[in-house]
Amino acid sequence: MLNSNQDPNGKKCQECGSSHIVRDYERGELICNDCGIVLEDSFIDQGPEWRSFDSDQDERRARTGSPMTFLSHDKGLATEISWSNKDYYGKRIPHKNRAQIYRVRKWHQRIRVSNAAERNLSLALQLLNDVGVKLGIAKDIKETAALIYRKAVEKNLIRGRSIESIVCAAVYAACRKINLPRTLDEISKASDVNKKKIGKAYRHLAKELELNLKPTTPYSYVAQFCNKLDLDKQAIVLSEDIVRKSIETGISSGKGPTGVAAASIYIASVILKKPKTQKEVARVSGVTEVTIRNRYKEISKILGIKELEEQA
Repeated sequence: MLNSNQDPNGKKCQECGSSHIVRDYERGELICNDCGIVLEDSFIDQGPEWRSFDSDQDERRARTGSPMTFLSHDKGLATEISWSNKDYYGKRIPHKNRAQIYRVRKWHQRIRVSNAAERNLSLALQLLNDVGVKLGIAKDIKETAALIYRKAVEKNLIRGRSIESIVCAAVYAACRKINLPRTLDEISKASDVNKKKIGKAYRHLAKELELNLKPTTPYSYVAQFCNKLDLDKQAIVLSEDIVRKSIETGISSGKGPTGVAAASIYIASVILKKPKTQKEVARVSGVTEVTIRNRYKEISKILGIKELEEQA
């Protein structure tokens, strides 16, 4: 089987000077695609000697463990013993051996955490994962948050502050960095940590770690708010169009991005005859009904949108 890609080492043919070099994996040869001369032979195939026909087979036959992850205090490099009562072949472990296996698991968990710093990191990353699951954020965001927390530990920014507040601040910063921001209210509800403490911890991290995150815009919240309200793509497009006009006319200047996004969604839902009440929009956006009402009146007046009937 020929690989038509150019040779990664940038080799050229000694005869014709062509750089169109291909690899024949069946014969183990390096061939010039222009003149046909064999440049090398008997090179080693670095791929696996087995074949797989689906992702499950590929995962079972692989001889390597899970990739390195920042979500584990040892970065996932240590051996893990499963808590299921089954052996490698999927057979159930006999009852007479379960007590012994339980002791092995227990001591294995203990020796993985060797000092206070690792214990702190282990607890913090477990909390971070729990908060991430409740918020429904992707793994890459949790990885970014874990990396931010590790940097905070290295710079000794945890001293004098609770682990929970720093973890929540790291999650908030990671969401903004990936441009999928979550409100402080959402993170506060998912972690049971006071919103003011999270905000204070975030400002501390942003300053000391020089995160330099750009301010969030109403665009960042429109899609997620619409999804929570079960509004379709048409509502998202119209809401974003209202947000764009609000920014161009300067209405949103000095206003909270969540309030502008919520008001734009409220207007769009009524225009499309799929009305959502201000109470429903306020619940998913984390802003008050008064804020939505004020932003709604400002936007409809400046943009010349006909005043809509107030929703209950």
